[in-house]
Amino acid sequence: MSRLGDAVRLSVGTFSALPVPPPRQVDRRTAGIAVAIAPLAVVPVGLLVAFVAWGGRELGLDQLVVGALAIGAGAWATRGFHLDGLADTTDALASSYDRERALTVARTGDVGPAGAAALVLVLLAQAAAAGTLIVCWERGFVAVGVLWCLARAGATVGLRHGVPAARQDGMGATFAGSVRPLALATVWLLVAVAGAAVTGLTDATVAQGLVAVAATLLVVLLLVAHVARRLGGIIGDAVGASVEVSLAVLLIGFSAVIA
Repeated sequence: MSRLGDAVRLSVGTFSALPVPPPRQVDRRTAGIAVAIAPLAVVPVGLLVAFVAWGGRELGLDQLVVGALAIGAGAWATRGFHLDGLADTTDALASSYDRERALTVARTGDVGPAGAAALVLVLLAQAAAAGTLIVCWERGFVAVGVLWCLARAGATVGLRHGVPAARQDGMGATFAGSVRPLALATVWLLVAVAGAAVTGLTDATVAQGLVAVAATLLVVLLLVAHVARRLGGIIGDAVGASVEVSLAVLLIGFSAVIA
């Protein structure tokens, strides 16, 4: 129970801005559990996202505005942590084919033109797809909140066993390789079940929801493979990028299902 409690506190503190006591001990196993339970640890934030989505729709706001408010609520409740990772990862990959140079760019944290473009495009895709779900479907605000939580599963892909850390300081020293194969498979199986349940509330088929989840997993696997090839392993920023890309693909996939 002590390890699980530490994992819960680590997960909540890492994947949201909710105030929690710091974990008493953090090791690789605790980190792996924390990453695996991230979709559950952020449920309070998912509820906030769903509430903002519902409120915006009830006020009769424009579809894109409602989607932007819902996505913005999630970003605010996570301190924009994953968005920062998306920008830094994009800048690193665009900066140079030299590994050390790219890692230095990622570490500086300044947002360059490539990072800014990635933020705009991904946030626009998230907001537009979320707005479609919220406005075009009676239970769309619930779906957006659920999908926001499920997107945290994207972190398990880059932190799975077999993907080394690009550097041995920061997150890489503890989190890299911490998610075991069984945990990875279990998390994504549960994501598929949850996605099927969301789809089951619409006139669409369960298979369409499963395709959206499968597409999300494939895209994140390709992203992580590209980062690992270019940088020699995973970096914390790329984990954040995986979460944001997961959210974009999930929202686009499910908005296409109900459209």
